[in-house]
Amino acid sequence: MRTTRTLAAAVGLLAAATASLPHAVAAEPETYDAAELSRVSDAVLAADVGGTAWHVDARSGRVVVTADATVSRAELAGLRKAAGPDAGALKIERTSATFRPLLSAGDRIYGNGHRCSLGFNVRSGGTYYFLTAGHCGNAVDYWYTDPGGSTPIGPTIHSSFPGDDYALVRYDNPALDHPGGFVAADPYVGQSVTRTGSTTGTHSGTVTALNVTVNYGSAGTVHGLIRTNVCAEPGDSGGPLYQGNKALGITSGGSGNCRSGGTTFYQPVTEALKRYKVSLY
Repeated sequence: MRTTRTLAAAVGLLAAATASLPHAVAAEPETYDAAELSRVSDAVLAADVGGTAWHVDARSGRVVVTADATVSRAELAGLRKAAGPDAGALKIERTSATFRPLLSAGDRIYGNGHRCSLGFNVRSGGTYYFLTAGHCGNAVDYWYTDPGGSTPIGPTIHSSFPGDDYALVRYDNPALDHPGGFVAADPYVGQSVTRTGSTTGTHSGTVTALNVTVNYGSAGTVHGLIRTNVCAEPGDSGGPLYQGNKALGITSGGSGNCRSGGTTFYQPVTEALKRYKVSLY
């Protein structure tokens, strides 16, 4: 239940006089309950502003919205209008970069003129697969280890994007090794993590939020993501997020680069494992 203090409206009017009061009382900030925060989060989703990412921060009692460089002031005003009487629950932050799925032409795993990164190797019985990003799987029906297509890997069996961002690829080439070594785990805010991708290699950082929704604009909206301050660039999509031998996520997208830094988002690996009924090994 939201609570307000009537003193809040009077503080500005009495500012000049408060110095003479021995016990001036500061206004308490407005607070919002879980139901109100959920409604505000739904309102942000319904407003459908591309270039935004948001999550409910229970500790501060706010819906934290990060808006990239493509989002106009008018669109931000539209978000506040969509939240209606609960607009005070919005905490809007800006980033100078642009959120996008990190798909590009290039290196490591290739198909249909695109490059992505292999995530985690998995299996079901005696059949071996790997996980990568869903937007990569949407774009590529068959994968190779080289841009010329001389060494096949196998087909995309299924992909899910937008909504989620994971895909399953089967190993059809018996000459390829597919080592394991990871166990599935759930991340937590503040956790130290590492990401590896085919464009920028290995970089580390921290989990900054969970259950984040990202609107990639025309590419679509993805829910339930992990947010970190680890850098990434196009072509890193699909690569693994991990801590030691703990598999945490699959690189989805983000903003910035590995020269100036940025924000990145990851599909939780546990959801993909459950969806495809496969296991790490």
